[in-house]
Amino acid sequence: MNYKIKMEGSGWRSNIVSQLQARNKCETVAFQDIISFQSRLFDNVNTLKNENLQLTLLNERIRFTGTDSVLSGTGTANNERIQALEQKILIQQEELTSMHRRRGENAQQIMSLNEKVHELEKQLQAKDIVISETTAVIASLRAEIQMYETNMAELQGLNQVLRDEHQALQIAFASIEEKLRKAQDENRSLVERLIKYKAKDADKMNEENEHFLKKKSDKVRKELEEAARESGSRSSGSGSSEDKILESMPFYATVLPNKVALRFDAHDGEVNAVKWSPTDRIVATGGADRKVKLWDVTKSMVESRGTLVGSNAGVMSVDFDATGAYIVGASNDFASRVWTVADQRLRHTLTGHSGKVMAAKFLGEPTKVITGSHDRTLKIWDLRSKMCTETKFAGSSCNDLVTSDGAGSTIISGHFDKRIRFWDIRTEMSANDIMLQGKVTSLDLSRDNNYLLACVRDDTIQLIDLRMNTIVRSFSHESFKVGCDWSRAAFGPGGRLLSVGAADGAAYVWNTHSGRLETILKDHTSAVTAVSWHPQSGLLASVDRGKRAIIWGDL
Repeated sequence: MNYKIKMEGSGWRSNIVSQLQARNKCETVAFQDIISFQSRLFDNVNTLKNENLQLTLLNERIRFTGTDSVLSGTGTANNERIQALEQKILIQQEELTSMHRRRGENAQQIMSLNEKVHELEKQLQAKDIVISETTAVIASLRAEIQMYETNMAELQGLNQVLRDEHQALQIAFASIEEKLRKAQDENRSLVERLIKYKAKDADKMNEENEHFLKKKSDKVRKELEEAARESGSRSSGSGSSEDKILESMPFYATVLPNKVALRFDAHDGEVNAVKWSPTDRIVATGGADRKVKLWDVTKSMVESRGTLVGSNAGVMSVDFDATGAYIVGASNDFASRVWTVADQRLRHTLTGHSGKVMAAKFLGEPTKVITGSHDRTLKIWDLRSKMCTETKFAGSSCNDLVTSDGAGSTIISGHFDKRIRFWDIRTEMSANDIMLQGKVTSLDLSRDNNYLLACVRDDTIQLIDLRMNTIVRSFSHESFKVGCDWSRAAFGPGGRLLSVGAADGAAYVWNTHSGRLETILKDHTSAVTAVSWHPQSGLLASVDRGKRAIIWGDL
């Protein structure tokens, strides 16, 4: 039979007791007839036992009396009576035997039925346990459903807030775009007016010159010609002397770094970036372990100056500002971060890119930063307002960038599509670009901002004269292979040397004037990812993909 237990409210215990009593009553009624029949059998058996005892006594009595009656000649009738009684006793014994047999069968049935009752009680207990466990699970699931419903309501509210903010930002962006368009139109009109005014000034100046030439006499013309010839001879003499001065100018790092000064494990994993401080003998490294580390190499041993934390992915680029007080790091977690070197505190987190940030540089001053990302954009950040002030759409992933003057008005970026793009921060589009034969992995500027160094994935280093926007020299070697898409090349302090790491674990050093390969610095056991020259001492730092950093030169 199936018994349904209703466990609602606080009366579930009484419901269980009442239903158990109903079950007991129902199962007892089914065996009531058997129990009463067994009781009657017990009574009949007792009655038959008494009758049997009486008949036995009577039989004994008759036997004794029968012997006496035989002696008296009256035994025949008694014998017949005794036989009848014996026959009756046999019948009663057979009936008693059948009763005993039926009693055993009934007892066996009762035992089997009792076993079934016990089994059903065990099954009922097991079902009660399952019901209680299921009830607990249902209660926990209801609580979890309530929690999820609450979370869903909160998320819906947050989503609505974000939609409203997005709509407000779109409206603000549209208004800012309109203002920008008006400002550009106004700027264009002002430029046109300026050109007209300059043209008028030029015409006026030409008229005055013509009038002056007409009034002057031949004597004055001769004096002017003589003065011009004298000034020309002086200028030619000064030009040759300037060439001699340029040739005799002292260059930093003219002594090649040809030995290992220090070697140490910089990070727990790949080291992606290295940069010297412009003011101290402190070198910064960035690694795949999400840290930027500072190392002091003023002594004959390397000493850790601290660890800059906060990044959530590998650091791909590090850069000091001109004073050496701030350092910026670009990270694979789509953000860049600015720390102060003195107290090693995180000051700014610049988020807004939708891809890995491969390069971050200070833009002329410590309050401005420019970043280049895999999301094909460049972003300019104002650290005072803690916001992105401008986004430039390059159309290709940016691997590195530099700023070509102290004011940071011109930006040069190297891209995945083999192009070097030039940007004026006062205009929206790039001014022009240079097409190379491979992906650009890094850029570096000479100290006078006249030459640009580009490392290219076709295993060459290109030297570009920015005054003519042309490639003036290409550096390569049969054993030189660029190791990764972010391999960093660097000018030496005076611009006469350049260095770059290779896939074979060596750092190659070329002479930029002669194009000759000066030396191959071999000590790394894995691909060299970045190099950096100290701006005064000429020490060279190199890092590799196997956590090793090496300082080359004489300390």
